[in-house]
Amino acid sequence: MRRLEIPGDIRFVTFSCNHRLPLLRNPEIATICQEAVIAARERFGFQLFAWVIMPEHVHLLARPADRTPLSRALLAIKLSVSERVLPRWRELNAPVLDRIVHNDGKARFWLKGGGFDHNVRDEGSLRKFIWYIHRNPVERGLVDTPSDWRLSSVRWWMGERNGQLQCDSPPGDPRYWIAWDGYQ
Repeated sequence: MRRLEIPGDIRFVTFSCNHRLPLLRNPEIATICQEAVIAARERFGFQLFAWVIMPEHVHLLARPADRTPLSRALLAIKLSVSERVLPRWRELNAPVLDRIVHNDGKARFWLKGGGFDHNVRDEGSLRKFIWYIHRNPVERGLVDTPSDWRLSSVRWWMGERNGQLQCDSPPGDPRYWIAWDGYQ
């Protein structure tokens, strides 16, 4: 499928671990992924409105910087995680390697391909994606409330502005977004 990235549009993206294995379940690896998103933001200058790191996939709601496709930032995130985790697993001869090595002999942390993405066309869709991202751990039965999941931007949305991975305020009426309490 060919991607249609409209300059200036906000994008909802999902990328998954190889074979959809819960490779991000380990808190240290999830932190490596979070650090990779931070580094990609600094390098590529994209805006980030919401995010969640699940055990086997990542959701980001982002707007690429001018003339820089978001796909470049996503590739940088994936490479960073792979380059930090796979050598360690090889060093430890980790059993998971047996499950992620392909016929070509290469281990892949991420599912091949670009993942799923969707252009966000209006404020209503933006709200739905933010809600979906933050509710994902609850819907999967991992926690009781979105704020119980530490690997998410939900606390930022609830007014807690400290933490490693900050969000940008989305476009639209700022009165709607400031201290949004849509998670109660």
